[in-house]
Amino acid sequence: MTRGVYLVVLLLCLGLMCPLVTAIFMDKLASKKLCADDNCVYTISLARAEEDYNAPDCRFINIKKGQLIYVYSKLVKEKDSGEFWAGSVYGEQYEDHMGTVGYFPSSLVSEQHVYQEANKTVPTTDIDFFCE
Repeated sequence: MTRGVYLVVLLLCLGLMCPLVTAIFMDKLASKKLCADDNCVYTISLARAEEDYNAPDCRFINIKKGQLIYVYSKLVKEKDSGEFWAGSVYGEQYEDHMGTVGYFPSSLVSEQHVYQEANKTVPTTDIDFFCE
């Protein structure tokens, strides 16, 4: 085969293995966040939604009144911004949303149990605001 044919076959294989990317980096909501550890992987607290919240874009999660949410980080409020926490919903009735991590307004939840203090200030990165 000629070099051009190999190139076409290679590009076709790559296209089949790597479908078009539809993910994007969204604007940052804050430059710092509070976490329980340096990597923000440990749960800070368990919160209960006091109101419904419909996510305006892919950085956020929908929450329903009464729903339990594991909180992993708390964005440090900056001038002219809201105060948002990052977490994932919890509970069997929300099975289809479990494991999805996103932001929600802290004013719409009440902390039910604090597992550990969020005393580590960590810079946010672009991946914190990445949407698939």
